Amino acid sequence: MKGIPKGKYTRELRQEAVKLVVEDKISCREAAQRLSLAPSTLAYWGKAYKEGKLGEIGKTQKPLTEVEMELARTKKELVEVKMERDILKKAAAYFARESLHGTRR
Repeated sequence: MKGIPKGKYTRELRQEAVKLVVEDKISCREAAQRLSLAPSTLAYWGKAYKEGKLGEIGKTQKPLTEVEMELARTKKELVEVKMERDILKKAAAYFARESLHGTRR
């Protein structure tokens, strides 16, 4: 599952993500999952924060426009909806097969 395109995170997002781990004592893995980030990305930000270099990350990247952010969110939502649809298809087929076997006694 994809999140926001590589290297396109806002300074505020990086700061809030690190704050979750450092101040709120949430595990790196859980915070990354909540924010749809790779745990390794959040760990990198945490290391940069401890070294005092968090503000330097992403300075050379151009910020995402609102349209690009919306497109990334929409793509992520589409992947989730397709996954849910496939699970529901399999469940419906399973229960249909079970009901056929139950009526042929």
